[in-house]
Amino acid sequence: MDLIEETRERLGPVGVWLPVGMFTPTPDEERRAIRRLEELGYRTVWGGEGPGNRELFAYSAITLAATERVVVGTGIANIWSRPAYTAHSGGRTLAQAFPGRFVLGVGIGHSYQAAKAGSDYRPLDQTRDYLTAMAAAAEEFPSPVPFPRVLAAVGPKMLELARDLTDGAHPFAQPFEHTPYSREILGRDKLLIPTHSVLLGDREQARKSVARDIGLMKQYGIPHYFKGWKRLGYTDADIDDVSDRLVDGLTAWGDEERIAGRIEELVDAGADTVLVNPVGDDLTSIVDQLERLAPALTAVTR
Repeated sequence: MDLIEETRERLGPVGVWLPVGMFTPTPDEERRAIRRLEELGYRTVWGGEGPGNRELFAYSAITLAATERVVVGTGIANIWSRPAYTAHSGGRTLAQAFPGRFVLGVGIGHSYQAAKAGSDYRPLDQTRDYLTAMAAAAEEFPSPVPFPRVLAAVGPKMLELARDLTDGAHPFAQPFEHTPYSREILGRDKLLIPTHSVLLGDREQARKSVARDIGLMKQYGIPHYFKGWKRLGYTDADIDDVSDRLVDGLTAWGDEERIAGRIEELVDAGADTVLVNPVGDDLTSIVDQLERLAPALTAVTR
């Protein structure tokens, strides 16, 4: 079994994406939460890296050490946070310490992050250069334990980079239609690991969450998510009015059965693993939703 197929089996069809550091829980609270997710049957837990968040490789080590089976993924390790050779070294270290339990996801992030790093923002060229440098580091210092690398990718050119230079793609904040679109570009031999928001509630609650996210994207100047939505047929009116179509595309809402059905549709549409991202105001409410959803979500099959 090759690395990609082995990773598919280890991750399973449904995992969890947690907003690492957004709610400032203590490390002990986070460890207890992730152990709880492991006990509930979730096989993979991912976290992102952004302003004020914990350093993601250190966080991954804490998470791996606190659990026995969960596969941890970085979703994503921001390119502006460390050089390519350091990213490879961090992945190599975690892969050796926890064989088969680490996936390295990297991504270019956003223009405001590049500005904080004192750089201009040329996402395609800079991502290609970073992946090339990481591959050179891997050739010079190969990992005794192989580990997969995936790329945060939304647009077609970035998805092509993911296909050509990594083991697959990890799209974020994209509607349902993005999964079959991505699979067509990636082909069948690469990993596709999208996130998808879930909410045990009704459409109006989901609309408020989507509207809040759109407001933050506009505040921070993050247009490429909107470009991705428009590429799939959504309009300015869908975005400005937060239309039913956009809400339903971005969020699996309803009861446990309805949400699990929507996630299974994403798997059928080409996702290898869907990372559910529960809407919530704190870590406790998010994990409580995941506990309620666990029997339905862990029963999803490919």
